[in-house]
Amino acid sequence: MSIDLRITGGTVVTPSGPVAGDLLVDDGKVAGVVARDVAVDAERTIDATGRLVLPGMVDVHVHTREPGYEHKDDILTTTRQAAAGGVTTIFGMPNLKPPTVDVETLTDVFQRYTDSSIVDWNHNPAPTKFDDIVPMAEMGINAYKIYMVVDTGRDYPHPSGTGIHDHGHLLQIMDQIAPTGKRFIVHPHDQALMDYIEGAVLASGDNTPEGYASAYAAREGVIWDTAIDVVLRLSEASGCPVHIAHIQTRRSIEAVRRAKANGIDVTCEVNHWAPFLSTWDDVQTLGPYALSYWVPDDNRAAIWEGMRDGTIDVASSDHAPHTREEKEIGWTQMWSAHTGTPGIQYYYELMLDAVNRGELTLERVVEMVAEVPAGKFGLAGIKGALEVGADADIVIADMAHEWTITDDDVLSKIGWTPYNGRTISTRIERTLVRGRDVYADGEVVGEPGYGKLAAAPAARTAELAATEGN
Repeated sequence: MSIDLRITGGTVVTPSGPVAGDLLVDDGKVAGVVARDVAVDAERTIDATGRLVLPGMVDVHVHTREPGYEHKDDILTTTRQAAAGGVTTIFGMPNLKPPTVDVETLTDVFQRYTDSSIVDWNHNPAPTKFDDIVPMAEMGINAYKIYMVVDTGRDYPHPSGTGIHDHGHLLQIMDQIAPTGKRFIVHPHDQALMDYIEGAVLASGDNTPEGYASAYAAREGVIWDTAIDVVLRLSEASGCPVHIAHIQTRRSIEAVRRAKANGIDVTCEVNHWAPFLSTWDDVQTLGPYALSYWVPDDNRAAIWEGMRDGTIDVASSDHAPHTREEKEIGWTQMWSAHTGTPGIQYYYELMLDAVNRGELTLERVVEMVAEVPAGKFGLAGIKGALEVGADADIVIADMAHEWTITDDDVLSKIGWTPYNGRTISTRIERTLVRGRDVYADGEVVGEPGYGKLAAAPAARTAELAATEGN
């Protein structure tokens, strides 16, 4: 037997659990796991002694900022961070300029990924142009995305064209998405309640990070809970699979738990900031650099509980870079600052660090970052697991490497991370996409344009047929 690559000496984390063996890779695919003494002729060998050999992260919520906001980041810089962070597949988001809402804009974005991405990719367009919903599905997307929000005091990060909060329109969209079988990602938000709540805060003259944080978490997170209740009921009524972004309250987690028990096809995600960057101390010390959102202690406890019991089934970064200038204004005018935080480069390592701290099991982390997002977003058997026939998207991690995150390590254009100064106990040493190194020995070594469309099997077949016909 002759193969391309043998990864020796490590503990291979498979869907059946960790295995002390050697991982075999051939033609970009996982070829199997063998005992260390089994003779195999390998063209190349990687020594992973004392390390974990893990599936690459499938991050279904990534803001690349291209086109339109390349001063923050672009596809190349985003996927460089992905490679360094063990993320081997990204799904981009539609809040771009122009927003991704139809075949024309999706075609443009696909070409940009084709030209620049280091890792494999897909993209989540907004289904706000009804005539383009099915044609975009036929292009190979795995999900759609909308925001139930209109920004107050700014026009970004939720630009016109990507938001719908009228319930009738939401149901109409779900009725059209359902036959495609694609998942519908929803940023939940009760606009009418938020208009009232934040209006009162602004009227009081409080435009600080603390005021902003308190408004979005007001009344135990009522703006999130009511919106998620609506989305779950409409999903049940339409049969449309839904994915709830930004899960962050106890009641929302309980609602998702009940919906799953009742047979509704719902998944939900936890973003890096919720378990790792959402305390009141973070808000007070980091201000706009920590916002995203404040998660009060009771809700954060519910998040950890939901992560452990599987109610929260997906970990995705919500990587959302903004420049220092776009953040600094938030110290005195938070409603004018661009909200969101960068996260793709460190999320997998933070999750593995949580394993060392006893907060999560290794199996749950692998399920959340890889197996479940791949399985629920059309990539089962292709991505997200070290199993025979799947793409050899591999991460090698040292679980006993203490180090401190600093701004000097940041590969984003913005040059900062909210985790600056945080010490963690794990380090990703190598990332491979389809059997090829994209990150090794502390350096990004992947080439722009190496990444490929990560599509469901039917779409991939059509893509290959079209390529062969050219």
